[in-house]
Amino acid sequence: MPLRRGELAKRTGCNIETIRYYERIGLLPDPPRSDNGFRSYEERHLTRLTFIRRSRELGFTLEEVQDLLRLVDGGHYTCAQVQELALRHADEIQRKINDLHRMQRALKEMAAQCSGEDVPTCPIVEILSETS
Repeated sequence: MPLRRGELAKRTGCNIETIRYYERIGLLPDPPRSDNGFRSYEERHLTRLTFIRRSRELGFTLEEVQDLLRLVDGGHYTCAQVQELALRHADEIQRKINDLHRMQRALKEMAAQCSGEDVPTCPIVEILSETS
């Protein structure tokens, strides 16, 4: 049974504006229109939008989602190809985690220089304001 955009949004947990955006950039194919002019989303739209939403929840960029969909759409993908994209993404996540740990350490080091008292100067502000 065909779905309207609002129903598709509800079933996938995806915002209506996001669905429009995905259609505009070509991630989600344009649905056919019913006799009354409404978009009629089919099961394939539901499946694809679910795939996109779950990929985005895992932190895949839109470009990475497009890469995954190109493989799927071509129908000639291998598990090894999908695995390579997933592992590359996992490596990027690890790099971000490492960067976040470095930022956390830097912030703690700055905070350790601060007395935390009610004084008009603060070493954190001074460190963040240094020009050299």
